[in-house]
Amino acid sequence: MLQVQFFREQRNRVANGFKKRNFTDEAVEKTINEVLALDDTRRSTQNELDNTLAETNQLSKRIGELMKTGNHTEGSVLKNQVADLKEKSKLLDAKLTETVVALDDLLLSLPNLPHDSVPFGKDADDNDVFFSAQADADLPQLDASAKPHWELATQYNVFDLELGVKLTGAGFPVFRGKGAKLVRALIQFFLDEAAAAGYEEIVPPLMVNETSARGTGQLPDKEAQMYVATLDNLYLIPTAEVPITNILRSEILTESQLPTKFCGFTPCFRREAGSYGAHVRGLNRVHQFDKIEIVQFVHPEKSYDTLQEMVEYIKTLMQKLELPYRILKLCGGDMGSAAAMTFDFEAWSAAQKRWLEVSSVSNFETFQSNRMKCRYRDDNGKTQLVHTLNGSALALPRIIASLLENHQTAEGIRMPKALQPYTKFAFLV
Repeated sequence: MLQVQFFREQRNRVANGFKKRNFTDEAVEKTINEVLALDDTRRSTQNELDNTLAETNQLSKRIGELMKTGNHTEGSVLKNQVADLKEKSKLLDAKLTETVVALDDLLLSLPNLPHDSVPFGKDADDNDVFFSAQADADLPQLDASAKPHWELATQYNVFDLELGVKLTGAGFPVFRGKGAKLVRALIQFFLDEAAAAGYEEIVPPLMVNETSARGTGQLPDKEAQMYVATLDNLYLIPTAEVPITNILRSEILTESQLPTKFCGFTPCFRREAGSYGAHVRGLNRVHQFDKIEIVQFVHPEKSYDTLQEMVEYIKTLMQKLELPYRILKLCGGDMGSAAAMTFDFEAWSAAQKRWLEVSSVSNFETFQSNRMKCRYRDDNGKTQLVHTLNGSALALPRIIASLLENHQTAEGIRMPKALQPYTKFAFLV
């Protein structure tokens, strides 16, 4: 959630940021003016309420003095004034509450401001290729007999989509045999790598309350994409980011506690409403999948260095998996609403001849911490909002799809050397 002071002190930055989010000029001006008008009303109402309460207290004190001296006539007059002031205070308090709720609701509906270096653009077609591990000419070229991962899955008994439909519905694959071992191997490999990089492992709940979902920006923005246990008003997590980031909600850290680094493996649940067509075949898009998430809470002055550090870390994972990959710097129109800057990692799908997103790494600056009231106390004793960052390290479905397709051989699916100590086999046959 953006801070109101941004609208007052950095109006041009706010305007440019919303334009990167594809707001029209008219919508930008309307939004900024509405925020400022509500805040003006909040301030004036609060000031009037404070003055009214102060006057009430002064008169109440005066009434006590008058009653002690036997001046009941003047005391009665003041009592009537106090009654009027109390009624006025009730009305002002109701107006203040209504204004604060309206301002909060408006701010909660607005996206984060993209960093100045984030490019303009409407959608994914306008993203910049930030880094590519291979030139296009060096991408793996498979022979005519090469198969997409969903056919390889059937051949090698890796996962079963039809069984998932039987048990639950479309988009819930069942991994079995060596496919199940591959899932377990990848999870442990990613967790071990995260631990070696200094992340504390967390095993969080798989359901969160509304406050947690709002804290990281899932609500109200992504409400339609989340599964809800309506009886208890709990949400199945779309990513471990949600419960893990909320660990420090309402906490005040010391500077020495920054950075705080968490990681966690969880299943993730996403409705993916509106997703259909050939591009979602197999594991390209599913409703339940496993993912390892890395989360950092850092000093504001160090967050963009940390973002690059996290990007470099995920690079090492892709290299160890021996997968061709590239990194996109997302444009303002394609970023998630909570992010200030995002880098997407894409793995090459050799059989499908297309790029598959396997990780997203983002700096949220103070957008999440302002919602969660996650702060640190600086050397002067003043509390400041931390910056939060997170990244997929990594999401399994498309990693498995890429492993199957890129590493298919006549002998079977070759396992990367770094993964073989975890799988206990060199080929999936």
